[in-house]
Amino acid sequence: MINIVLPVDFGDKTDQLVDGAIKFAKQLNGRIYLIHVAPSDIGFAIGDMGFQYFPEVEANEIREELVQLNKIEQRIIAHDIDCEHLLKQGLAKDIILEHAKEKNADYIVMGSHGRSGIYDVFVGSLTKGITKSSSIPVLVLPIHD
Repeated sequence: MINIVLPVDFGDKTDQLVDGAIKFAKQLNGRIYLIHVAPSDIGFAIGDMGFQYFPEVEANEIREELVQLNKIEQRIIAHDIDCEHLLKQGLAKDIILEHAKEKNADYIVMGSHGRSGIYDVFVGSLTKGITKSSSIPVLVLPIHD
């Protein structure tokens, strides 16, 4: 069976990315390892008293993200594709690449919004970073309008 790592960010194009990964997994008789990487600073805020940490904010956000991850996992399973999910906090690129190695991934499937130039200079591109650093083939699906 082919192992596919599918990072998701719950953005407005996540459904398109999941649809493409489902199609790819069906063609290859693949298993999908769904992953979401939350930032480490979810519970931090800057206010009048400087940086403050609110553990309840972080816990609520993680709980909501797990619900979303479970929904996507069930959607994939409904297509008769083996799937499991993972939510971790930290640096997305490093965690995704580490997870892909742990799962002996044959592919990482990611999306590209088709942005370039000045946007990448200021925001960066996770997909670009993964494709530059990965020893595992990365399938980039166009998910722009």
